[in-house]
Amino acid sequence: MIDWTSHIETNPDILFGKPVITNTRIPVGLILEKIATGDTKEDLLQAYPRLTADDIVACLLFAADSIKNELIFSNAS
Repeated sequence: MIDWTSHIETNPDILFGKPVITNTRIPVGLILEKIATGDTKEDLLQAYPRLTADDIVACLLFAADSIKNELIFSNAS
């Protein structure tokens, strides 16, 4: 399994600290949005030559970890 922490970094001097692919300015949010709107892994690799297949998987794992322990409070009565 891929360790997303070796593919994703945050730095206050790069994109205001938003998570990006390590050693790039490619935001994780952009990759997730492109996947959500139908771009394939091949589309992303062609559009962003510095991106790797493992970087794409790392973005998905990052998103999963980000919400894994999130608490949800229902307003239902």
